[in-house]
Amino acid sequence: MYSPEMINYSGIILSCYADNNTSCVHAIKDHSLIYTYAGKLLIEDKGKELTILPGECVFIRRDHRVQLTKLYSDTEQYKGITFLFRRNFLRKFYNNIGKKEMSNNIKAPEESVFRIPLRPDISSLFHSLLPYFDSSVQPTNDIIKLKEQEAVYSLLNTDNQFSPVLFDFTEPWKIDIIDFLNENYMYDLSMEEIASYTGRSLATFKRDFAKVSELPPQKWLINKRLEVAYDKIVNQDMKVSDVYVEVGFKNLSHFYRAFKKQYGFSPKNKYSNTPLKR
Repeated sequence: MYSPEMINYSGIILSCYADNNTSCVHAIKDHSLIYTYAGKLLIEDKGKELTILPGECVFIRRDHRVQLTKLYSDTEQYKGITFLFRRNFLRKFYNNIGKKEMSNNIKAPEESVFRIPLRPDISSLFHSLLPYFDSSVQPTNDIIKLKEQEAVYSLLNTDNQFSPVLFDFTEPWKIDIIDFLNENYMYDLSMEEIASYTGRSLATFKRDFAKVSELPPQKWLINKRLEVAYDKIVNQDMKVSDVYVEVGFKNLSHFYRAFKKQYGFSPKNKYSNTPLKR
């Protein structure tokens, strides 16, 4: 049985998970090419689900947010390989190798998640990296660079629509802060992560947040969690022990204190007529 493990070789990530509870929201900062070697990968994107089985591959566009869940498949734990295509690498590739070969007439697709067809070049790329899962030998920097270039060529050979996607060097779009927090208030995200996920530096995030709320971001999150908890406990008759974790609290005692401070009664007393504060 493998222990949960993630090894990052300068943008080539070998990941292995031994349990069935590895679900998290990812803001994909760099274009990512993900291959499932064992187990399965569930991707939730804007209400749609995509399952990547062993031997299958998916490309996720940069500056895009998805939920990734790494699962057992029968008796096999999840094992996967991910390429992260950083902008500096892609810019250098474009200038030194790809610029002459790229057409400016190809329109970029609107999709952000692409299932990659099974092709010999894709399969051989990832199979050449599998020995590093079970070896103490690390790939050299030269090998890593070659593999990154091979991965880019494989994508371009799969479909030339990846050209305007990979070689788009514009800055990420900012997304609405409140919309993002309303969708992700329950996750344990730092202010730095929230800023990054919404396309901002931490300083810009704080400045933009002050324009849309009189509360500090952390206080806004606590209030949001408590409002949702109130509705689930008082109106939906859900158990406190289920709700506090679901809305993003880590500690039950902390949840009790915060709830009583906000609403004037303990969440155990779900039949109180105390009105919801907003």
